[in-house]
Amino acid sequence: MAKTTLLLAVSFLATMLTLSSSQVAPLSLTTTTCPLPPELSPVLLTDQTSKLIASTDYGNMVHVQPAAVANPRSVDDISLLIKSSYSCCDPYGVAARGNGHCTKGQAMVRNGVVLNMRSLSNNVGNAGSSNNVVVSPDRTFADVSGGALWIEVLNETLKLGVAPVTWTDLLYLTVGGALSNAGIGGQTFRFGPQIANVHELDVVTGKGEIVTCSANKSSELFYAVLGGLGQFGVITRARIALAPAPQRVKWMRLLYSDFTTFSNDQEKIIANYSQPDSVDYIEGQVLLDNGTPNLWETSFFPTEVVPTITSLVKEKGVVYALEVAIYYNSTNEEIKDQQMKQLIRQLKNERGLAAMKDVTYYKFLDRIPVPDPSIPHSHPWLNLFVPKSGVSKFNDGVVRDIIMRTNITVGPVLFYPMNRNKWDDKMSVVIPDEEIFYAFSLLSQSNVDDWPKYLDQNAAVLAHCEEAGIEVKQYLAGHSTQQDWIKHFGPKWAGFQQMKAQFDPKFILSPGQKIFN
Repeated sequence: MAKTTLLLAVSFLATMLTLSSSQVAPLSLTTTTCPLPPELSPVLLTDQTSKLIASTDYGNMVHVQPAAVANPRSVDDISLLIKSSYSCCDPYGVAARGNGHCTKGQAMVRNGVVLNMRSLSNNVGNAGSSNNVVVSPDRTFADVSGGALWIEVLNETLKLGVAPVTWTDLLYLTVGGALSNAGIGGQTFRFGPQIANVHELDVVTGKGEIVTCSANKSSELFYAVLGGLGQFGVITRARIALAPAPQRVKWMRLLYSDFTTFSNDQEKIIANYSQPDSVDYIEGQVLLDNGTPNLWETSFFPTEVVPTITSLVKEKGVVYALEVAIYYNSTNEEIKDQQMKQLIRQLKNERGLAAMKDVTYYKFLDRIPVPDPSIPHSHPWLNLFVPKSGVSKFNDGVVRDIIMRTNITVGPVLFYPMNRNKWDDKMSVVIPDEEIFYAFSLLSQSNVDDWPKYLDQNAAVLAHCEEAGIEVKQYLAGHSTQQDWIKHFGPKWAGFQQMKAQFDPKFILSPGQKIFN
């Protein structure tokens, strides 16, 4: 509860909804000559405080101010706003913003309207319900507001003993925001990304049309929106697949000093994804001798082992941590114990450098702390999908060379594999064209005035991949030119353009992605 309270205290919604009605300015936008519908007057805010909040995000590097912020009370409000822009001779941009966790201004719009999706979540649920998470009678799916946080989904579904099967590491993201990208984490190798576990969507298109879509109904829109970066519609409801929730988790980390051994063990584990004895979660991290060793990693281990780990990191420069988890209930704990012991015998980690915890399922999923808002930082992140064929060259050229040579302290560095067959190529998201690829996340944190050097490091990483012929794809990309986006989408670009022309022909939605605007 403390985490949730802290988050809400600094969230976009909290500030918006505490503004008094006297701060609602006359209904007009300086960027357009078209009058806005008077029905929207109660939901539009044009005061400077609201606009300043909407002009920053978690990245804290890009700052773009809108003309107004909308706190929609219903899906109809969103539809009316977009229709107003669509019918205007000079359309204004509309950007859906969830919990503000973008890093490069993707949910911002200059002189347009930012949609506060958290307001929708707190005002209406599905079919007018006051709840934003509604579990089906048979408990096989939940209808969820696009503005709901994943932590809220977890809280509501667990009350009935069920939960979604795949998660992002941080649960304080909105459902619509995650589905507009992909939603990846340690369960992706087995159950696919979050976009692969959606049965149905309600979407407001760039024409203001409210459409219910699925794989069998308005399927073009359905597949376009999933991983579509907000370009084709605003997700207002998602029907998420559920499964029985486990009670507890056996959670283990093991250390490696050799990358090939580390990656081989990871790939051995994910190859077993379809078997009953598969692990439920796998991720990998990198411990670097760049300033202070990563306490986020070493704190998992017993205190007496930490000096040994620190010495190993100093000696090797880079050490790799394999993280696996097996879920269980009271009825199958003994079986899962044997499964974990058998797994340990098969792995080739540094002996003596392994640690295990036994925690509740909830504590495991909600393991990432909410950032402290009293300490301002920037987050110049880089997230890549790296094909298996280039992963060794990537480790040598990026992890062991560029990052070590740059010698700036970074945050967590994630490095773990996924199975391509768990992704649906009909969706908009782009991944490497190989059966196994790795997620690499350089989650740097900087002071608010020194983030440019981290962006220079990110640029050096991308340049190295280009020169070495490693065909990486950016995840949560922040390309700044359309040519970069065309290269990003590759063979999917023509279809992406076609869907844009069909569902958002006036380029109203999500201009902060800089794909068409």
